[in-house]
Amino acid sequence: MKAPQKIRKAVFPAAGLGTRFLPATKAQPKEMLPLVDKPIIQYVIEEAVASGLTAIIIVTGKGKNAIEDHFDVSYELERHLAQRGQMDVLEQVRAISTMISVSYVRQGEQLGLGHAVLQARDLVGDEPFAVMLGDDIIDSAVPCMRQMMNVFESYGGPVIAVQKVPRDEISAYGVIDGVPEGDSGRLFRIRDMVEKPGEEKAPSDLAIIGRYILTPDIFDEIENTERGLGGEIQLTDGLRQLKQRRTLYGYQFEGVRHDAGNKLGFLKATVEFALKRADLGGPFRDYLKSLHL
Repeated sequence: MKAPQKIRKAVFPAAGLGTRFLPATKAQPKEMLPLVDKPIIQYVIEEAVASGLTAIIIVTGKGKNAIEDHFDVSYELERHLAQRGQMDVLEQVRAISTMISVSYVRQGEQLGLGHAVLQARDLVGDEPFAVMLGDDIIDSAVPCMRQMMNVFESYGGPVIAVQKVPRDEISAYGVIDGVPEGDSGRLFRIRDMVEKPGEEKAPSDLAIIGRYILTPDIFDEIENTERGLGGEIQLTDGLRQLKQRRTLYGYQFEGVRHDAGNKLGFLKATVEFALKRADLGGPFRDYLKSLHL
């Protein structure tokens, strides 16, 4: 069997309005909200870099200029830090703009995740690619995307990250119906996918999480996907169509996923990442212990 092409590019949909974090997101992108001292999107892009990807395509929209500014060179800030002798901070700032090649494409109208992915078609070209959603921050020894790339390199088909979630939360997710594949206990051949089913109708407790490896034929399927709930073009619907022509896999990744797309998940992630920091973990842990809750 011919070896599949290497995954080089990742698409980051970042055009949403971030309404769940209003009023904080009235004038700044949700993706730029800080987890400790780094914006949410930077954690996901660092995962892409650690996985061996070499280029990212960020799908932006109105009011997202701060994302572009963050990953661009800031000569004035760098000069200011150098003059003050703050070389450690200067090194961190420079690393942001040099870590990976970044391109941007605009999603003029919010028409769903499938539509956002479709906007990156020309920049992706005719090669397999990753899609990484900034709401999901995954903490793992081996980066989640790297785990998925290993699966793709072995099986050659699209790979979707999944995670077991409690049944009473399943209606917030896309859910797969899958049968085990291989001996790892973590890989499933997908028979069907359902977008946000009721608890009784969910085919499993394996929810789709914001990491995908897709093949370029998904673009044709998205183009032929009718608008669904809320007038949006769902990526899940495009994948269901693609499944008629090629095998799709669900992969239950190793690691801890933080849902930074809601306020409670964001707060939990902030606490856990702060506790892992060498410079903050000790004092912060002492502070938490001192609280009379």
